[in-house]
Amino acid sequence: MRAFKLLATLAFISTLPAVTLAQGRPAMVETADVALQTSSDTIAVFGQIVSGRESAVAARVAGVVESVPPRVGAQVTAGQILAQLDTELLSLQIGQAEAEAGIAAAGVGVAEARVDRAERALRRAETLRENANISQAQLEDRLSDFDEAVATRAEAQARLRAAKVARSQAQYAFDNAIIRAPFDAVVLEVNTEVGQFISVGSQVVTLLDIGAMEVEANVPARFISALQSDQPVAASTDVGGTLEVTLRAILPTEFAATRTRPVRFEVTQPDVTIAVGQTVTLDIPVSAPREVVSVPKDALVQGAGGWMVFVNADGTAQPRPVDIGAAMAGGFEVLSGLAPGDQVVVRGNERLRPGQSIMSTNAPPPTADAETTDNQG
Repeated sequence: MRAFKLLATLAFISTLPAVTLAQGRPAMVETADVALQTSSDTIAVFGQIVSGRESAVAARVAGVVESVPPRVGAQVTAGQILAQLDTELLSLQIGQAEAEAGIAAAGVGVAEARVDRAERALRRAETLRENANISQAQLEDRLSDFDEAVATRAEAQARLRAAKVARSQAQYAFDNAIIRAPFDAVVLEVNTEVGQFISVGSQVVTLLDIGAMEVEANVPARFISALQSDQPVAASTDVGGTLEVTLRAILPTEFAATRTRPVRFEVTQPDVTIAVGQTVTLDIPVSAPREVVSVPKDALVQGAGGWMVFVNADGTAQPRPVDIGAAMAGGFEVLSGLAPGDQVVVRGNERLRPGQSIMSTNAPPPTADAETTDNQG
């Protein structure tokens, strides 16, 4: 029995150095710096996702629809084919226009030759008239022939220009028989079918540019002056998605009944789930921006007397009570208790004890000079 107690005592004593060593190790934590952040007082305003660019793509030429590749909901890129018209007749029209242009060009050549002959005849007649070898009437006949040849040339040249225009029109119709997407978009509607005859201006498809969505909200007129074009505004959708928007335009109208003005915000960081018509809540600034001390929300620990944080004080966890104010992006405004540059524990703080040694896992590694100094010491 004594031997058993002795062995148990020896086993307990053998574990003491290990326990002491484990308790002496610093706790591994993650820290973050307390920083200054721009903040404004805000009010919640309801808005709505609106389309910045929606287009009913129309046909530029008439014809029979041969194919309609995209379907409703398909994403298309700029230049992608939306519809193809039958081009058989258009090809014939191009050929006819080219033939007529060739005939007109030949007519100009004939007219040029007639002008050349008439001009030479007129010059000879003028020389003979100076020597009284021909009558004045004969000279006038040569002048009339020349004028007629010049007029005929002008007519031929006009006919050639008309033929070229006709050829360009035929080529335009042929080229636009393929209807393409004017920008990257999603197909909302397909308004034609294969075999259908469409006229000029007929709607082919309706496109929505999802990259140009905006938020429109009616903001109380008394807060309009606090809006700044370069200040981000936080927003959230009715399903919990988050957006970041910036002011694009304050429309020059006011609703007398509500004393509000329509304001357009550009979506700079969209949530992929947003849709036109969706409700959005915006935190509209109502005061001039100011610099405030902010702390990450994960640094806050609920204590007996209120909120507190653990500050990294030269490798030890120092508890510090704080007074917090308005919520900010990722944290809270600090009214008292912290200063910019303080390093607070944001992960691992729930198990810390005051004065406990800590080591930050996100701290930079020691420099080569520091390592050399430690080794020499």
